[in-house]
Amino acid sequence: MLVKWQNPARSLFNFNDVDSVFNDFFNRDLFQPTETQISPRLNVEENDNAWTITAELPGVDKNDVKVNYQDNVLTISGEKKFEKEDKDKNYHRVERSYGKFSRSLNINSAILTDKIDASYKDGVLTISLPKAEEAKPKLIDVKVK
Repeated sequence: MLVKWQNPARSLFNFNDVDSVFNDFFNRDLFQPTETQISPRLNVEENDNAWTITAELPGVDKNDVKVNYQDNVLTISGEKKFEKEDKDKNYHRVERSYGKFSRSLNINSAILTDKIDASYKDGVLTISLPKAEEAKPKLIDVKVK
């Protein structure tokens, strides 16, 4: 029986796909800003009285940040806008990201919603979510008999 030999490397690579990747890369303008998905870095801290969330939002104007708390879900959203393009500037590289962002966290405690506080300073958003009395830990005395 005769079996036709096939180069195994040929089945691994579709050269049309490789050509397409290179063409897409080299035919686009690398120096034009593009919108990307931003995901702010968060720290989540819990103590007996409250949750504290800090989010890094460098370059985001405080008016472009929204904080929403509903059904035990805290959502931080907003937009980092690209600076006004100046026709007199000659950009050689644009690597800073910009665009819309949104992060949501489930908070597994009863929260005093009327006491939630948010502040923004030097690109850091700090949100304080005070716990309701029923969510705070309770000390129970153990009696020895």
